[in-house]
Amino acid sequence: MTSASIPRWQRTNPVTFVLGVACLAFLIWSFSNVGLSFERVVRGIPALFSIIDRMFPPDLERLPQILWSLLVTFQMALVGCVLGLIFAFPIAVLAADGLSPHPVVKHIARGLIALFRTVPDLVWALLFVIAVGLGPAAGVMAIMVDKIGFAGRFFAEAMEEVEKGPQEALAAIGASRVGLICSSVVPQAIPSLVATSLFSLEKAVRGSVILGLVGAGGIGVELKVAFDLFDYQTAATIVIAIFILVVLVEQASNALRRKII
Repeated sequence: MTSASIPRWQRTNPVTFVLGVACLAFLIWSFSNVGLSFERVVRGIPALFSIIDRMFPPDLERLPQILWSLLVTFQMALVGCVLGLIFAFPIAVLAADGLSPHPVVKHIARGLIALFRTVPDLVWALLFVIAVGLGPAAGVMAIMVDKIGFAGRFFAEAMEEVEKGPQEALAAIGASRVGLICSSVVPQAIPSLVATSLFSLEKAVRGSVILGLVGAGGIGVELKVAFDLFDYQTAATIVIAIFILVVLVEQASNALRRKII
């Protein structure tokens, strides 16, 4: 290999160098400012193992109630995810380049997607708990809004990346915008749309557990009560049940993804 073919670092300009140094300094400051230290981690390890030791053996006395709450959690995630995907698709169409009817509409749709993605699902859950009260309904609405933001962005990107040739051919023979979307865009984007939908369901199942901690129903309520009462053995049963549910959903999602895509 000649010296001319050896890759070298390109000389950076002063502005880039200063920005790089500033980012590195901010990263170092962030490590020191969050209070994380090796000493604190070492001191916390015995306490962590003490809690884990008190969690075993798991207490199966409330297993029927736990399984029922787990079923409610899955139903909450499923309904919220389906509703979110249904609303995400038209918003994604309005946000996609070449499909949106007007630039103003496109920016409004992208703004909505950004808003739904930016605000954490826990915040949405708190808002809906205040609006509709405690229970799974608030969790469903929070998951729905979160999935509109999550799936809307990827749906829009998938529709923007499809081959433009079929759309141009259909447009040349007078096809309507709806015809272009149904006959050209969606069939080409189906693999990405299906993959995003399945990932959304997996994310919804994991997120629905956390939403219960703020009163949005499901197994999260049971987990919070168990920890509040220092009933670590029941908490262990709940954690194991959640783990099994998440694994089953992920395995089913992977099998569907391989079969469909």
